[in-house]
Amino acid sequence: MKKALYAGSFDPLTCGHLNLIKRAAKICDELVVGVIDNPSKNHMFTAGERVEMIGRCISRLENVSVDSFNGLLADYVNENEFNMVVRGLRGNTDFEYEIQMAQMNARLYQERVETVFLMTNPQFSFVSSSMAKEVFLYGGDIKGVVPDEILESMEKKFSK
Repeated sequence: MKKALYAGSFDPLTCGHLNLIKRAAKICDELVVGVIDNPSKNHMFTAGERVEMIGRCISRLENVSVDSFNGLLADYVNENEFNMVVRGLRGNTDFEYEIQMAQMNARLYQERVETVFLMTNPQFSFVSSSMAKEVFLYGGDIKGVVPDEILESMEKKFSK
């Protein structure tokens, strides 16, 4: 059984993330979207809010679930017996960072975990959570950049 993890801060989840989730779900038996809870970062949404929002976006994907964790990715992977970690790549900059992280994690995994890189759909190659947040907070239109469920949550949170 191929049990995979797709981890990130997902603050917020973008359409690019969701596209990768749907594609990764096709190549494994079970996919967990792991929301990294890093209290030292200034997040727009709490880990709990991100888990709830992602849960709404993936509710129709039968082999996909969502969880949150903190600490080392490799510890979470080993403790939960994943055998695949999925990472998304938008371009060269992502590749440089991701390959270094994958190589370090390979040293920490218990020799049964592979990192699988999926290229982003070109339609989403410019999208990042940081950019989506910034454009949104300055009043720009991010419809189609984040899933509708996420945009609704953002509008609700910041309409006050």
